[in-house]
Amino acid sequence: MKYQIKKTNELTEKEIEHILQLWDISAWNTMKSAYFRSFFKDSEFHFLVDAEDSILAIIRVNFDFILDISGEEVSFAEAVGLVAAQKKKGYGARLVEYFTENVKERNIETIGFCHTDLRPFYEKCGIEILYDKARMIKENVDSEWVNSEDDDILLFHISDKRKESLIKLSAQNNAYLITKE
Repeated sequence: MKYQIKKTNELTEKEIEHILQLWDISAWNTMKSAYFRSFFKDSEFHFLVDAEDSILAIIRVNFDFILDISGEEVSFAEAVGLVAAQKKKGYGARLVEYFTENVKERNIETIGFCHTDLRPFYEKCGIEILYDKARMIKENVDSEWVNSEDDDILLFHISDKRKESLIKLSAQNNAYLITKE
């Protein structure tokens, strides 16, 4: 097994097809590679691959993730789209281990999100979790601010100052996802 990192423009057609297949998101299933490269231009892809370079697990890093926390715009790298080609083989856990080491070495403040059913996986991986804090993040949907669908915030690598600001999130102290027009 090898750990690899690729920018969006370095992905092959075959890799893009495989990524979309693994993610299995109906709205993206017919996405062409040119649109994929444009849509995910601010991303980086982390892989665990086998000897034939087949993807065993993938995680995407979104570098275009900004939260307004108490009036301050704070940029994070957002870890999303973790999926393993085969379940219960340890590929996802191994990738999380390599990924976490990488963002710490590069000093990239990186968070992610999960639902309660994935807590045991991330706990087993040793990822610090801010339980029930993701719902304190509001997203603009059809000109209305709604709570995030995720439950928890995952801390892959983060400064104490930023961690403290996330810990303070509450129903009275929301963060707001900033999206570019």
